[in-house]
Amino acid sequence: MPNLDKCLTIDDLQKLAKKRVPKMFFDYADSGSYTEGTYRANSSDFDKIKLRQRVAVNLENRNLASTMLGQPVSMPVAIAPVGSTGMQSADGEIKAAKAAEKFGIPFTLSTMAICSIEDVAENTTKPFWFQLYVMRDRPFIERLIDRAKAAKCSALVLTMDLQILGQRHKDIRNGLKAPPPITPQFLFEIATKPAWAFGMLGTKRRTFRNIAGHVTEAVDLASLSKWTATQFDLTLNWKDIGWIKDRFGGPVVVKGVLDPEDAQLAVEHGADAIIVSNHGGRQLDGAPSSIRVLPEIVDAVGHKTEVLMDSGIRSGQDVLKALALGAKGTFVGRAMAFGLGAGGEAGVTKALSIIQKEADTTMALMGERDIRNIGLHNIYSNELLKRQGY
Repeated sequence: MPNLDKCLTIDDLQKLAKKRVPKMFFDYADSGSYTEGTYRANSSDFDKIKLRQRVAVNLENRNLASTMLGQPVSMPVAIAPVGSTGMQSADGEIKAAKAAEKFGIPFTLSTMAICSIEDVAENTTKPFWFQLYVMRDRPFIERLIDRAKAAKCSALVLTMDLQILGQRHKDIRNGLKAPPPITPQFLFEIATKPAWAFGMLGTKRRTFRNIAGHVTEAVDLASLSKWTATQFDLTLNWKDIGWIKDRFGGPVVVKGVLDPEDAQLAVEHGADAIIVSNHGGRQLDGAPSSIRVLPEIVDAVGHKTEVLMDSGIRSGQDVLKALALGAKGTFVGRAMAFGLGAGGEAGVTKALSIIQKEADTTMALMGERDIRNIGLHNIYSNELLKRQGY
């Protein structure tokens, strides 16, 4: 097992994961579309936000607990849906879900997960959230929603920003597939990553199990890949929220909102909450970072619905900055994936612990004791900084 004690930051976990995970799967997690400009901005724009330091404040009995979608959480952080998580580490979605459950935060399972809804439900004891991609095969989607409902998923996260796939150059160059093609190059690579290889040999979960066995046209890897590539529904629209809500019967959160007008439309069509997200910089390259547009979306709909935020969270400080700008909760995807690749379930726990400790320390140095009190008053700004572009 790797020595996770030496990992003090999410960047440390990222470096360790790069050593342990095959290149095509590490690159899948650590990449954006086209120039990756939006991917980089998701993180760099956080650096421009400065926190206000306060001193001589009683810092006893600090509290990071809050709620997300009315559910109690140990800190306002949820694990974001990440496709192919089970290729970062064998049974990865199960490991991440178990870590999240023990930590007291929500776990969100992707439609394009390696482990199925049923796999995760059988290995956890508390409800998790399920992320839905709407596909052309509506009967399959109806069955998928029914499966999430049967597994007692407590929320459905409807992704609206992937009707068409943003091109990710690394995935094309690496020939990304799940399971991976057994080429001489891949065999040579996994020879240097034996822990990953032995883990994969020890599991039956190596393909998209939410789909495989549930679609008659997908009988093998080739047909599954072909079916998936042609299935994202180009006609997806705001009215689809209605029938999805009726079918699921629980809260539906709309993910992929990056514009105030879209936020208004999501709320008008019944979204129970929205997630400000640019898909981790993996869709529209050149779009603004999530943190940059968060304040105007909060202004537009924050009084009507719960606004959550995704894309770019790498630290406890990032969590606090998002909360200060109006988010009621945040999602971490790559931080989870890097932790998983670095050390399985223990690595995910380490990633969450790093974020928790950073949030607690930073909150204290800001002169706050309760994370629910974080707001705009915690952001430092003056006219000189504004003129300099900060």
